[in-house]
Amino acid sequence: MNWHGVILWGLLATGLLTTLMRAAEGLGYTRMDVPFMLGTIFTANRDHAKVIGSVVHFINGLFFAMLYAAFFYGFGFTSWWLGALMGIAHGAFVLIVALPILPGAHPRMASEFWGPTPTRLLEPPGFLALNYGYQTPAVTMLAHLAFGWVLGAFYKL
Repeated sequence: MNWHGVILWGLLATGLLTTLMRAAEGLGYTRMDVPFMLGTIFTANRDHAKVIGSVVHFINGLFFAMLYAAFFYGFGFTSWWLGALMGIAHGAFVLIVALPILPGAHPRMASEFWGPTPTRLLEPPGFLALNYGYQTPAVTMLAHLAFGWVLGAFYKL
């Protein structure tokens, strides 16, 4: 595995994904703030949560870049279209599996079954993260497609 490439392109791909998601939030296309959601797993301090969550988000991005690199190695090649397809699969997994189960592991997030409490104040994402806006699935898929595109286009075996 090309570790330098994984780190370089993984950080850049994660930076692009994060920038797209933050821009979409700032422009009102979604209310989902992934670094904030991740950070509030570790702290109730909202300011610290954004910093901690951003670090966790970039670590996750590096982990996924390694996973993509392993798939590229298994396929025996890299390409922008293969990376983009993997990004679509990744985004679908996040929306359909990961985000809906997050309330079960998140100490400060209400669930679809139990309402808010004094410690569980964050709204659950729900299926396809639709609780954060009807455009959230499209934004999430586009950002993950871009993540995969960057890795497929620039990472070399």
